[in-house]
Amino acid sequence: MMQTENLFPASEFCRYYNIEITFLDLLKDYGLVEVVTVEERNYLDVTELQEVEKIIRLHYDLNINLEGIDVINQLLQKLEETQDELVMLKNKLRKYEN
Repeated sequence: MMQTENLFPASEFCRYYNIEITFLDLLKDYGLVEVVTVEERNYLDVTELQEVEKIIRLHYDLNINLEGIDVINQLLQKLEETQDELVMLKNKLRKYEN
């Protein structure tokens, strides 16, 4: 039996957020979330729960379709990478200033 200690049951997540399990299937199909199947039960990795919550808010509260959410996620990821690079370059610059 595979360990499920870092996994959260998808059915409980859907029940808590009052969404259909098929919505998670759509997110999985778009590559927005990874759904893990263990013994015929679907789970979400606990490290992804915040991301899935954000996607739910974007979709249901702001009425953004999945294509739009995918674009937003890509832009946010690129922004984060750029910010990381900026911090690294600032640190390098500080070494040369001293």
